[in-house]
Amino acid sequence: MSMNYECIRVEKEDGVTWVIFNRPEKRNAMSPQLHFDMDDALGKLANDDDTKVLVITGAGNSFSAGQDLKMYFRETANNPELRAKSQAASNRWRWHRLTQFPKPTIAMVNGYCFGGAFTQVCACDIALAADDALFGLSEVNWGVIPGGIVSWNVAEMLSHRDALYYAMTGYPFDGKKAAEIKLVNFSFPADKLREETLRVANDLKKKNPAALRATKEAVRHVRGMNHDQAYQYLAAKLSELNLKDKDKGMQKGLSQFLDDKSYRPGFESLKN
Repeated sequence: MSMNYECIRVEKEDGVTWVIFNRPEKRNAMSPQLHFDMDDALGKLANDDDTKVLVITGAGNSFSAGQDLKMYFRETANNPELRAKSQAASNRWRWHRLTQFPKPTIAMVNGYCFGGAFTQVCACDIALAADDALFGLSEVNWGVIPGGIVSWNVAEMLSHRDALYYAMTGYPFDGKKAAEIKLVNFSFPADKLREETLRVANDLKKKNPAALRATKEAVRHVRGMNHDQAYQYLAAKLSELNLKDKDKGMQKGLSQFLDDKSYRPGFESLKN
């Protein structure tokens, strides 16, 4: 499986696959080619047995500065076919491929994260940031709204007040604030970010993969359901998991808890 690309790097490390935006001279702004590369890579990695956890980050001191305005907008203005293809790839990988990715996904926000880059942060299951990472929805400052589905992303992820405040003012904020308003789960000093990301990734890869996939799908899909709909859906989801799980995780878990006494939930040390 060829994983050589023009605008991204793919690195595998003991079950953790790093997909790295690789345009550091442009603060990893997203060009049409980057979208094509990401769309192809995520499609392949979804079925890659060596990938237990996926981490998305950026090369250099940026996560991503959003869309490359020149290459994504201006240079495709007179090329409707290229614009349509790049928009389709952009929408597909940044939302559908990420939200439906069968393994856990982590956004590691190591620096600048602006505009359209919010989408892939929101699409990942978990998001971690450097304390000094810089976030911003600057679109209002040049007379437009946050593009694509970014407005929907922030409305879903943030409180109503925070979404309006940062979208309307365009004020930037750091990783600590991003964690406070729950755009990301936690922030860490920049020199500890990779270590903490690997800690979470290594914990995830030890867990039952079928249970992880069912859990992330369940949590995403019950949003917006009422009580009765959620009850029916989750009952069906549990039955599906029991049928598909080759490792029989539920039976093993019950045995560990009831028979072996080797798993005692609530007695392990507290972690973030």
